[in-house]
Amino acid sequence: MDIEQPPNIRLARDGFRWDAVAHQPYKQEGEAPFKDISRQVLFHDDALACELRYFEMDADGYSTLERHEHAHAVMILRGRGQCMVGEQIREVKQFDLVTIPGGTWHQFKASASEPFGFLCMVNSTRDRPVLPAAADLERMRINPAVAAFLDA
Repeated sequence: MDIEQPPNIRLARDGFRWDAVAHQPYKQEGEAPFKDISRQVLFHDDALACELRYFEMDADGYSTLERHEHAHAVMILRGRGQCMVGEQIREVKQFDLVTIPGGTWHQFKASASEPFGFLCMVNSTRDRPVLPAAADLERMRINPAVAAFLDA
């Protein structure tokens, strides 16, 4: 069965939306902890072998703390926030770049004052996220900066 491809040109609309791009929930409720975040798949084409997505959080929103075997390439497109990549905690802002190696715990949090959005490129074929077990969280909290990030 042929899959209908989106138009070659999809224009930007106000509010970080694009023509012919569905605005979707981040994940299914109850699947993992997250707050006030949505996603849009901008490009998914087997010829590209990758997928480009746009995630956006309301002020004080956050993504799930998780890891995968696949890597991520992220560009902050809107607002300010923090990210955790392994044991590094960084303040990030518009146009900053973040590389998340495979197998690395990661999470993004929006600032309290504004929406926070980022582009995320991943392989089109990828594994499911893994959530931290209690023992993983205990190990992460050994680092005071990580503990403060997780508890904020």
